[in-house]
Amino acid sequence: MAPAPPQSSPESRRELVLEQAREVGFDLVGIAPFGPPPDARRFAEWIDEKRHGSMGYLERGRAATLDPRSQWPEGKSLLVVGLGHSRPALHLPGGGRIARYAAGRDYHNVISKMLGRLRRALLREGLASPGSGFVDATPLLERSHAAEGGLGAPSKAANLLDVRLGPWFFLGELILDLDLSPTPAPSRLPSCGTCTACIDACPTGAILEPGKVDATRCISYHTIEHRGLVSHDLRSQAGEWAFGCDICSEVCPWGSKAPDLSGRFGTHPSFEEGASPEGTLVDLLVTGAEESDDTGHRERWRGSPLRRPGREGLARNAAIVLGNRPTGAGLDALVTSLERDPSPTVRAAAAWALTAAHLEDAGVRASLDRALGREPIPEAARDMRASLDQNS
Repeated sequence: MAPAPPQSSPESRRELVLEQAREVGFDLVGIAPFGPPPDARRFAEWIDEKRHGSMGYLERGRAATLDPRSQWPEGKSLLVVGLGHSRPALHLPGGGRIARYAAGRDYHNVISKMLGRLRRALLREGLASPGSGFVDATPLLERSHAAEGGLGAPSKAANLLDVRLGPWFFLGELILDLDLSPTPAPSRLPSCGTCTACIDACPTGAILEPGKVDATRCISYHTIEHRGLVSHDLRSQAGEWAFGCDICSEVCPWGSKAPDLSGRFGTHPSFEEGASPEGTLVDLLVTGAEESDDTGHRERWRGSPLRRPGREGLARNAAIVLGNRPTGAGLDALVTSLERDPSPTVRAAAAWALTAAHLEDAGVRASLDRALGREPIPEAARDMRASLDQNS
């Protein structure tokens, strides 16, 4: 255990920890008990119902999520922090959208560096030990712990709400081996009340009930985490979202007056004004298709959240959006992808987009028939045939 500063009370140690977190730059700070999160039972039920889809890491980390002491037995308190990321909506040139947070640097990198600075500051103050847990993207039920630490109120869209930031903030945690009392909830907490805007606005019905989201129906899940083909019934409902989805946050009244904090994360060159044709749906669809691996994709999106789905996932998403929001340039790119893309997932997505938006074009129909006849991957061929059957 870290040696406590001399002649310090538990209350003063807690305040010093919170002060250090604020000095690093976090907007929201609090202390939560280190143990099972309040929503442990709900999480277990959610996993049992397979609402997590293909995110197997959530099930693999189940034991630690239900009781983090099983993985970090030295932990005694949990420092929870929040960092606002609100910024204007991002519309791609010529159509399509990217989740706002993805316009700039990957928040994992930003928050990890801030937590590293915070941990070093706590070490200097004798408020942490060299073995203290440094947590980010690990099996913790973040929102549940953060709510218990007073960082915000749970919303019906299953995120946290802050009076000033609304739902537009990221979370991070540090496990401390100091026994600190939890911070009380702030005097004013936002409340959803009778509002159901997020539930009503979700195009796929992913919010099953207040606070319960089915990831397998969530646009963000399918455009970021899910690998392979997207189910047919969700493709048209994805609308213009090529990466992530902000709908439930955009309709939340608590987030409507959040400040513009885009300077914290910057803007990726592909999304800066005048960057066209970079950052268009056509660009996302065709760039890197000639490469044998994802090296070019990883290099282009270095430090960006858009690395996560890989070239195949991002191209698949772009094809689906081009089916929902057809353009002339998109037609040519879709035909090229149908005929030449090395990924069967992208070829199938291009086929769906062409059948959804351009099937009346005789040349498109001929291209689809040829592609279906030579498609070597049975799953992709079945998907192409289903697209034709659905739209003929």
